[in-house]
Amino acid sequence: MKHHVVIGGAGFVGAHVVNLLLVDTENRITIIDNFLSSEKSSVPKSNRVQLIEGSASETEVLNKIEGPVDFFYQLACFHGNQSSISRPLDDFENGLKTTLVCLDWFSKFHPLSRFVYSGAGCAVAEKTWDSPIPVAENDFTSLQHDSPYSISKITGEMYCLYFWTQLKLDVIRVRFQNAYGPGEILGAGEWRGNVNTIWRNAIPTIIWKALNSQEIEVFGEGLATRDFIYVKDLALGVINAANKGVPGEVYNLATEKETRIIDLVNIIVRETSSKSEIIIKPRRAWDNSGRRFGSKAKSLAELGFEAKVEIEEGLRATIEWTENNRDMIEKAIRKHSDRI
Repeated sequence: MKHHVVIGGAGFVGAHVVNLLLVDTENRITIIDNFLSSEKSSVPKSNRVQLIEGSASETEVLNKIEGPVDFFYQLACFHGNQSSISRPLDDFENGLKTTLVCLDWFSKFHPLSRFVYSGAGCAVAEKTWDSPIPVAENDFTSLQHDSPYSISKITGEMYCLYFWTQLKLDVIRVRFQNAYGPGEILGAGEWRGNVNTIWRNAIPTIIWKALNSQEIEVFGEGLATRDFIYVKDLALGVINAANKGVPGEVYNLATEKETRIIDLVNIIVRETSSKSEIIIKPRRAWDNSGRRFGSKAKSLAELGFEAKVEIEEGLRATIEWTENNRDMIEKAIRKHSDRI
């Protein structure tokens, strides 16, 4: 039986990775999560899943992992750009420090196993509002970044490369584009310094507001774009990289499709028959990455990975999940109502 350790395994992406790993009955999984931005309800009920509650930035928590480890996934972060802007020290503690502590611990106790690190496509994308080109897996980036989150993600990659080149630790890096899909709970976890504790990524926020006929703000004058990848595709990409990736290499998990945020809003409003008013807002002061999308060429060639779910299909599934889980989402949001 193979042992997979998933840091952040109760989080949005992490939970999907865990569920996909459970499909193979020869896998057992240890989840480490401090529930800062996740809920215990996302942990699967299975005798092949062990939960260790705590922060992976603490070696005493990692020391609770039982038995040999075959694959180690560092999927934890201090969720989101704006939360990291509010609390850069918390971003360090839950992002970059976690990565370095995990790499150091893993190199000492499981040096022959595989370490998978989740980076961010935004950290290497050109900062532009003009027509972008698909961002390939380059290892160069500007010193100027939009948020501590982005800094933590790219610096984490630097540490991964250090452990690969100097210690020959079997490290694979994957760069996420913008994940969306069922299971992202608005308000999950603890208060993280601002309203983006609730209003997280664009798609769950827009869907919730559309379903409740609330105003929907579209930043970037309606011109901003992103590469939206369905979370189940993303989870499959993570596991493909773990199984097929070349040590030391990095792989985009991307659709190579550029979607305007305003078009996304219009689809959601249409699919929910919403009466929401759409408010076009100027660019946010911190966000210089107006338009971007990732290249899929390397992942397709080397991992055999290609995202399958088209944006409209994925949005419909996410809307349906949100409608079916209204009470649970509302309860998570309400936890923070006294701070808004």
